Amino acid sequence: MAHNKRHAAAIKTVESGKNYTLADAIALAQSNAKAKFDETIEISMNLGIDPRHADQMVRGLVGLPNGTGKTLRVGVFARGAKAEEALAAGADVVGADDLAEKIQAGDIQFDRCIATPDMMGLVGRLGKILGPRGLMPNPRLGTVTMDVKGAILAAKAGQVEFRAEKAGIVHAGIGKASFPTEKLLENARAFADAIVKAKPTGAKGTYVQKVAVSSTMGPGVRVDVATLA
Repeated sequence: MAHNKRHAAAIKTVESGKNYTLADAIALAQSNAKAKFDETIEISMNLGIDPRHADQMVRGLVGLPNGTGKTLRVGVFARGAKAEEALAAGADVVGADDLAEKIQAGDIQFDRCIATPDMMGLVGRLGKILGPRGLMPNPRLGTVTMDVKGAILAAKAGQVEFRAEKAGIVHAGIGKASFPTEKLLENARAFADAIVKAKPTGAKGTYVQKVAVSSTMGPGVRVDVATLA
């Protein structure tokens, strides 16, 4: 019940129908993060797209300048020298057929999956498991690559993957409530900039329609789209 009371009190701090500047919205979301753990500050953007059409899909990776406050666990499909490179670069799980067997058994100990191109025949057979979890390596996202070390370091440094959902919404964690507001603001702007740059050819009309910021347990705070830049 404590959470319900907290949430009700937090909602009262957000003016209904008001669009806040991005900086004020982040500060308000931070002040409403009163859970016993360090809540994540999240941004969500409603885009004027229909992701069911290939020419309206928004997907990619963006490095947040101040990291996310969360260390991603990275799994790598590689053999030989590339497997050794992955381990040296700090990968959490590295393997080939043995890793595929673990995944088939439901043992998935990673949040980002990277593969060398020669492993995609094996990885492709795991599509039904990795795909729905958003873990399928993809050349366009830089997660199918010979630069295993670079991909691992980028993931560990606070790189965020984004993908538009059915309703045309993209969202991401942009840091922890304990971060200084300025750092969250820099991260939010980097994320918004990446979304704007990823505008698909098929998008018609207003591209960025609504933006909101919230903490994990807190209410959404609407952002004035003009203040994103």
